[in-house]
Amino acid sequence: MKKLKVAYFLGRLHRGGMETLLLDLLQQAGTASHEMMVIYREEGNMSPLFKATGARMFRLAARKGLDIRFLWRLRRLLRAEGVDVVHAQHPLEAAYAWLACLGAGVKVVETLHGYDFGLTGKGTRIMKWMLKRAHLNVFVSETQRAYYMKKYRLPDDGRQVVVYNGIHFAKIERRDDRESAPASPGCWSLGMVGSFGAVRDQMTVCRFLSRLKSSGISFRFLFAGNDDTPSGEACARYCRENGLEREVRFLGTRDDVPALLAGLDAFVYASRHDTFGIAVIEAIAAAIPVFVNDWEVMREVTGNGALAVLYKTGDAEDLYRHFLDFTTRPGFYREQARKAAARVTNLYSVEQHLSALSSHYSRICNR
Repeated sequence: MKKLKVAYFLGRLHRGGMETLLLDLLQQAGTASHEMMVIYREEGNMSPLFKATGARMFRLAARKGLDIRFLWRLRRLLRAEGVDVVHAQHPLEAAYAWLACLGAGVKVVETLHGYDFGLTGKGTRIMKWMLKRAHLNVFVSETQRAYYMKKYRLPDDGRQVVVYNGIHFAKIERRDDRESAPASPGCWSLGMVGSFGAVRDQMTVCRFLSRLKSSGISFRFLFAGNDDTPSGEACARYCRENGLEREVRFLGTRDDVPALLAGLDAFVYASRHDTFGIAVIEAIAAAIPVFVNDWEVMREVTGNGALAVLYKTGDAEDLYRHFLDFTTRPGFYREQARKAAARVTNLYSVEQHLSALSSHYSRICNR
């Protein structure tokens, strides 16, 4: 039987969790039960990485508003390539795909990577419109799916499914050989990965670091992620005002996250409303102790704290208390981290993610 052909459709090839996941999928194309291609609207800093996979890439630029010519070009491309499924990574691309595929027999799938917080009125209308029309709405956690189903009264008709994000664990270095002592004698090496913005809560981490310094514990902390934002500026200002300039570094966007994780003694994370937490899962896979707040989705992906240490959301003092226990018995936490790493790779691999998607594609195409 001929393989299904799936076109992954996104906006800009700029670094982010969704783009990284799609890049990992393309690198697994040889093992997939469906063919893959990519359609995108704008170049970005990940363009060279996408093109290096050897995947078939098509750029279609669109003007603002309802660009009829863009819809016609998209429809012509999908028909010429014999595409069976368009998998959009954003409601706007899903809407473009749905309009372009009218009457063509092509199925439209969309993944909801985030929540609807902060959407413009227009963005909300497009999202609501597509939630009712997509052949399949993919959510990245049960927590996120429950939120959307309740708020938008979505029917439980098999079109609302959960497919956990997949991690390419082969690129993560496990630190099973690490000693219980700090990486640098007398100084704990800590870090967090994630862009500064509405989704994450780096300020709680900054308050925790101030508490850590006032207690006399020596550390260095690395913030990796785009910090050229109001949130990033606020955190940098807080660190200056509280004498943390020597201990805290803001690295900006990085391409070497696995290498950064390999040099840490512990990973500290704070979320306001993540839908999954790829950075958290990667840190767990690196076999280092992970401290993350008890936001609902973090409870879900860590097995209610079985894979990481949970502290009260927004509570820097509670985070400090948990971390203080880590400093007094690091050997115990290292052993727990090693066990968690072994478990997490069986739960959230990119191979399992790809297999789940293939199954859903086949179902909606009646294969």
